[in-house]
Amino acid sequence: MAQIGKAPCDDTLILHGARPQDGTCPEASKPWVLAAAIVGSSMAFIDGTVVNVALPAIQSDLHATAFQAQWVVESYALLLAALLLVGGALGDLYGRRRIFAIGVGLFALSSVACALAGSVQQLIAARAVQGIGGALLVPGSLALISAAFPEKERGKAIGTWSGFSGITAAVGPVLGGFLVDHFSWTWAFLINLPMALLVLWIVWRHVPESRGASAGGGLDIWGALLATAGLGGIVYAFIEAPTQGWHAPAVLAALAVGVLGSAGFFFAERKVRAPMLPLGLLRIGNFSGANLLTLLLYAALGGSLYFFPLNLIQVQGYSATVAGAALLPFIFIMFALSGWAGQLVDRFGPRIPLVVGPSIAAVGFALFALPGVGASYWSGFLPAVVVLGLGMAVTVAPLTTTVMNAVGPDLAGVASGVNNAVSRAAAVLAIAVFGAVMAGVFDVALADRLREMGASAQVSALLEGERSKLAGAALPPGVDAATAAALKRAVAESFVAGFRWVMLLGAGLAVLSAASAWVMIRRTEP
Repeated sequence: MAQIGKAPCDDTLILHGARPQDGTCPEASKPWVLAAAIVGSSMAFIDGTVVNVALPAIQSDLHATAFQAQWVVESYALLLAALLLVGGALGDLYGRRRIFAIGVGLFALSSVACALAGSVQQLIAARAVQGIGGALLVPGSLALISAAFPEKERGKAIGTWSGFSGITAAVGPVLGGFLVDHFSWTWAFLINLPMALLVLWIVWRHVPESRGASAGGGLDIWGALLATAGLGGIVYAFIEAPTQGWHAPAVLAALAVGVLGSAGFFFAERKVRAPMLPLGLLRIGNFSGANLLTLLLYAALGGSLYFFPLNLIQVQGYSATVAGAALLPFIFIMFALSGWAGQLVDRFGPRIPLVVGPSIAAVGFALFALPGVGASYWSGFLPAVVVLGLGMAVTVAPLTTTVMNAVGPDLAGVASGVNNAVSRAAAVLAIAVFGAVMAGVFDVALADRLREMGASAQVSALLEGERSKLAGAALPPGVDAATAAALKRAVAESFVAGFRWVMLLGAGLAVLSAASAWVMIRRTEP
């Protein structure tokens, strides 16, 4: 007899991997699983956007260069991307709820460490630990959903997760910007604590444990080490090359480690008994096609939007609060359309939304290249934000549903880990590559403008020493007001020149992602 107040247990959910260990019925736990997944993954999403808004204040307060500021973002994203496969595999092996909860706790503690950092080096180290926590909780959120919801309900559940995660992520930059403007950037990290406590309470009380088919296997240690070395070496080389040069020994060594580590990873995955990335998954057309689309589109998104708050704050003169609110229309569009978009795969198959969505997003990226210095948000940036939001709304839920439906529920953690790793790795590498493009265009444009305005050799030399800070460059001391205004304008216009190249590069990647979906994604689900 069913317990009073408990929904009857659904045996199909147990077959899908949800094995209750605390008396909670899987059917009754569905809303709680969805809530824990939404709030938990939102912590990671919020952190990425909040830090972008807080970067100018961090750079000023900790006297960081533009490339050190990049490492504040990259140290988190690097460890997150490199260890997402490990996080997904650990959940399948030792329990998705357990690993998810450990990730949430570690993320919260490292957030406190970020707030207490007294130097940019300490902040970078704390952000790296945050990345480890995120690598445990992010794949766990989708794996919990996949275990709790059968395939016919999964698209709608993932659409709900996508929409509400976006809404909570939208609040983060606005609140973070307000805290930066009125208090300190340190408080932007502390907003994670109440969310973490809420998630841990939900998980402890209401979320059943689940494991994958590989629960009896061991952890692929060599795969984890080689993946981290491969990604870390390549990203380090791209971040440091603009300052050290491509011929610097450290850059060449890092690049060699990255290439050899990446090659060794794929070789190792063919030999181990329980690989972190089962290479057979790559032979599934929809799985590999969806992940290629993810690589290209999220490279465009992560690389482009890294520079958007810097443009608004350092060039256009907006406050951190306003810059944090600038993407609210993007988030609200995704929230409003997420439920509808989550069912597109059921109605039309995966190919149509995964071609149309990135194509719309490409137009949005191109629109970002139009505004110049002094542009109005409403006429300059809002159209781009709206079009990009529409494109991503059409894409995100169908993309995630396609990935999760391409494999069985026993591999939910691995599939989620792979797709999240691809998206995070794409953003990490794109920020590094786009940063190199931005630095190169900025340097050339600034040199041209200094030459056109007839700046003295001394002024040019002093400003040359500040070029690594991009739009945050400090003006040479002792110059008159007219010269200072002209130099400030030259720096701002040089940044906008680089920003336009970055956004057009993002548009090109979005077009390529749509083309990859047309070629590789089946019209109907396999």
